[in-house]
Amino acid sequence: MPERLTEMLTDTWTPLIILWITVLPSICMAPMNPSQVLPSGSSTGLKRLTEEQRVLNRSKRGWVWNQMFVLEEFSGPEPILVGRLHTDLDPGSSKIKYILSGDGAGTIFVINDKTGDIHAMKRLDREEKAEYTLTAQAVDRDTNKPLEPPSEFIIKVQDINDNAPEFVDGPYHATVPEMSIVGTFVTKVTATDADDPVYGNSAKLVYSILEGQPYFSIEPHTAIIKTALPNMDREAKEEYFVVIQAKDMGGHMGGLSGTTTVTITLTDVNDNPPKFAQSLYHFSVMEDVALGEPIGRVKANDLDIGENAKSSYDIIEGDGMDIFEITTDAQTQDGIIRVRKPLDFETKKSYTLKVEAANIHIDPRFISGGPFKDTATVKIVVEDADEPPVFSSPTYLLEVHENAAINSVIGQVAAHDPDVSSSPIRFSIDRHTDLERQFNINAEDGKITLATPLDRETNMWHNITIVATETRNHSQVSRVPVAIKVLDVNDNAPEFASEHEAFLCENGKPGQVIQIVSAIDKDDPKNGHYFLYSLLPEMVNNPNFTIKKNE
Repeated sequence: MPERLTEMLTDTWTPLIILWITVLPSICMAPMNPSQVLPSGSSTGLKRLTEEQRVLNRSKRGWVWNQMFVLEEFSGPEPILVGRLHTDLDPGSSKIKYILSGDGAGTIFVINDKTGDIHAMKRLDREEKAEYTLTAQAVDRDTNKPLEPPSEFIIKVQDINDNAPEFVDGPYHATVPEMSIVGTFVTKVTATDADDPVYGNSAKLVYSILEGQPYFSIEPHTAIIKTALPNMDREAKEEYFVVIQAKDMGGHMGGLSGTTTVTITLTDVNDNPPKFAQSLYHFSVMEDVALGEPIGRVKANDLDIGENAKSSYDIIEGDGMDIFEITTDAQTQDGIIRVRKPLDFETKKSYTLKVEAANIHIDPRFISGGPFKDTATVKIVVEDADEPPVFSSPTYLLEVHENAAINSVIGQVAAHDPDVSSSPIRFSIDRHTDLERQFNINAEDGKITLATPLDRETNMWHNITIVATETRNHSQVSRVPVAIKVLDVNDNAPEFASEHEAFLCENGKPGQVIQIVSAIDKDDPKNGHYFLYSLLPEMVNNPNFTIKKNE
């Protein structure tokens, strides 16, 4: 407490000493220290100033004074004497009456109209009002006539350290990248102090860290928070709770303080590679799985987050690089293995792949800590599925002459069960494709026979569908198209294209062409038609007409 009193006295008397030095060359143009007069017996124990120090003197020009001062928050058993007004016109005969007007006159400040003593009647707060502007006037007590023009003066409320610093913007939140070097800027905090920033040290702030060391430091005067430890790892600890103190009086003992909190979050950098949860994965898949279907997932975990944790997957080795593919699930960051080409249990029963997960976004600062990728082995077992029969050909083309005998074999189809169990196969004709039932098939051996006569000139092509069904599982069915071409035989006589009627003049000359005739044939020989023309037998010996081929 004695130290605090000493500070208060020092703050109080400093401007008075300056004032004394300032007014000394003016030969008492102003009072020595009119504002700091305290009544005797007050709680501060300050000695009463001499009468000369408390009186505002008059120069040749009438009123002369400087600012008056009153200590804020001061209270005692009696009103506080702020200072005294006096004019050299006052001979001490009580003929002078002093009048005070302006800010707080009559309420906060009261003047003794005889002596000119000004008292503060209330406890004052500089932070509410720092100064009061008043007007003093000396008048004749009997006539109330002004003896001198009114003059304005100021009473300043002198600051004491009665306000603690405050962080008006707190609590604070800040971020800084993990693995930052020592001295990396984090954030800046600011405290305010309602005390006078110009007078004394009441508003001179010094910052310090109460909680948060040794991870962070703060610059005492700028309040800039920086990292104090290198290589802080977000994956080890992500959030730090820091308590900052601002203390006035330059941080000295007796100063008031305020605190705020700063929540500092380490943001992620890509300082961790992906790592597969296991080195070997096993999957099984049915051989009849649809193309593009996922058959399994692998996972490379990354301790980083966000973009820094994203990885891409690739198949880098194995006997199924062209059979399978791997893609990245954007939501889960899993590697999804899918089938690219058909599988066949009877051809290959297992595959071994080597997959790799690699970070997409590499931070150059940590490239030396790489590689930022990992590998794992994937074994895939193909399981047998009950597959439908397989024909020996995807399509069949058969030929048969149109005069083929009924029940004659015109061709044969073949199919087998690709499964290991190898079920027997039964054949049939889809009658929707053979509505006239012109063909039959042997259910056991797939031989196709003729059921009804054919006529090429009526229908040259027949398209039927043969069905192969497993005897052990009737749901396993396959179909194959069979095209049957009917071949021509010479079973149709030529026909004249049209009826002809010829006319000849009686004076016709020998060798003259009377008519040209032509014939058609429904058959279709390979080398084309060749017709021989002749007259009917009864006309053969007619000497008047002959017929010959038109070459």
